[in-house]
Amino acid sequence: MAEYAKPLPVVNDLNRPHWEGARDGRFMVQRCLGCGHLALPPMPNCSGCLETSMEWVASSGRGVVFSWIEYHQGWLPGYRDETPYNVAIVELEEGLRVVSNLVGLPHDQIAIGMPVEVWFDEVTPQVTIPRFRPRV
Repeated sequence: MAEYAKPLPVVNDLNRPHWEGARDGRFMVQRCLGCGHLALPPMPNCSGCLETSMEWVASSGRGVVFSWIEYHQGWLPGYRDETPYNVAIVELEEGLRVVSNLVGLPHDQIAIGMPVEVWFDEVTPQVTIPRFRPRV
């Protein structure tokens, strides 16, 4: 495995279940025990009702491209050799919108509303990053 040059996530007590789930091939999100609101990135309390009781659940990992942008400037060293690259907002079937990357297709084939599914990119032996690819 080549050395991963991009920034790695900072894993802490709040987000650990998400990153451990990714390593195990599950796309984990927070769910409020009070109102059912979903969250990612995780929060110590619900942004819908302010409840502090949250649990982690596996999402379907399926959704659609809500929006996306193509970057032509590598702002950080790890991105400079990979321009252009994309950053997308994916709306999961569960209604939650998450920020990620789209892989497995040329940028000129990305379209709003395109069905996508999570794909787990093992970037180091310790870190797996969820990204999204076209759903067939």
